[in-house]
Amino acid sequence: MTDDLPLAILLGALLGVLHGTAQLAQAAPVVPNFTRGTITSETTTKTEVVEVIRQVEYTTGTSYTVTGTNINIPANPTPGANYTIINQGEPFQFSETYLGPGTASETWIDRRTVIESTTNSMSVFTQ
Repeated sequence: MTDDLPLAILLGALLGVLHGTAQLAQAAPVVPNFTRGTITSETTTKTEVVEVIRQVEYTTGTSYTVTGTNINIPANPTPGANYTIINQGEPFQFSETYLGPGTASETWIDRRTVIESTTNSMSVFTQ
């Protein structure tokens, strides 16, 4: 019986091949079973921007400014000069500013910006 096993395998393979070639291949047409459809999508994004700005302005020299109304200001004003009112009893204004070397101004800005956006789209298709 073991001598017949290779012959049985060969005959089985031969019958399988003959059976496969004897059948005709047939294809059925594919027809979509919808007439209309839609696709919708939504995309949401969130962006966060953090800014830190530090600005320091320095001066290396000196600045002296004198302004006023109804004030006698000499031709070459200096700190500690004697300024007098021109018309006593009348209104007057006086401003004296001295800026020496060093830090003139500092600006600190801490800003956080959050941007959120949503995009919706819809596609409609028909057959």
